[in-house]
Amino acid sequence: MADDILTLKLKLHAGLAALCDGGAGGLDAAMSDLYAPDVEVRAAHPMNEGRGHGFLRDVLWGPLMAALPDLERRDSILVGGSYEGRDYVAMVGHYCGTFRRDWLGIPATGRPVYLRYGEVHELREGRIVQTNCLWDVLDLIRQAGFWPIAPSLGTEGMWPGPLTADGIVLSPQDATQGAASLAQTLAMHATLGAYRDEAEAGREGLLSMPQKEHWHPKMMWYGPSGIGTTRGLQGFVDYHQLPFRTAFPGRKGGGQWDEISDLKAKHGGGHYIRIGDGPYSVTGGWPSVFAVHKGNDFLGVGATNRPVTMRVMDFYLHHEGLIRENWVPLDILDLLKQMGVDVLARMRPHFSRGRLD
Repeated sequence: MADDILTLKLKLHAGLAALCDGGAGGLDAAMSDLYAPDVEVRAAHPMNEGRGHGFLRDVLWGPLMAALPDLERRDSILVGGSYEGRDYVAMVGHYCGTFRRDWLGIPATGRPVYLRYGEVHELREGRIVQTNCLWDVLDLIRQAGFWPIAPSLGTEGMWPGPLTADGIVLSPQDATQGAASLAQTLAMHATLGAYRDEAEAGREGLLSMPQKEHWHPKMMWYGPSGIGTTRGLQGFVDYHQLPFRTAFPGRKGGGQWDEISDLKAKHGGGHYIRIGDGPYSVTGGWPSVFAVHKGNDFLGVGATNRPVTMRVMDFYLHHEGLIRENWVPLDILDLLKQMGVDVLARMRPHFSRGRLD
């Protein structure tokens, strides 16, 4: 199986780069080589869900290629593996190009931009049958010079590649190491339920809870635009984990768990991918987080009492026996829309003929 996964990684690394380089004129041929005819497409808001090459052309790739006519793809992490009998290739990186035409209502700047992506592709018989694309639309809005939500607690900016400079995994890996990487990630996940009551946990509780056994002292947590990047366990707790947990509390009672059960019944979800590949591991769900916004404000939005789901991926680097770095694509625009904030609609009054007022 390892040789098969390696072949798939090589194909997607070259094939998706060629798709971008070929532009609109070569799109149909590239799609035929890479994607099954009835491919399931799951993308960040407002692209969302669809099927087939027509959706890929009209909703996903075509508009992006029109906006960035010199589009190129730059992978910084590329890993693969099998989960529950399904084969996956997963990537983090940036699409680069000159922002020549408006995209999703975001006004073109005429300047270079970097569209951050986290992608997980399921392959069968050598072609993609399901593509999950969490493109950070909010970060492109930021680069266009507009910020339509509350300031981020973390640091905004371009995600760096792995500290170890080995994120493009295109050589055979030790299966034992990959299994150990994934096991460490899942063990860390298991610690997150140590406190269900955030009032009990608090800042000091989160800093001292068993998660500290898995994170490197110099850990980096790269969050999506709107949350931002943090460093060290203290930074992670202060600028993301505690605000997140107090906004979406895990306390029982008040019908909350019934609401979450209803969400799961409606949306399905949970992890569709759990893989380890050498010193890397990946998990992801569509959605994988179910919560009720009953606590503090989040992203500048006061408690809405609404049940929400979150489309999330996690890419981890395991280094010196611990989790050193964590890249977290998360569909912030979709989450905000569920909380009653349509970011793209909020932006429209500020645009005039494709430019900021």
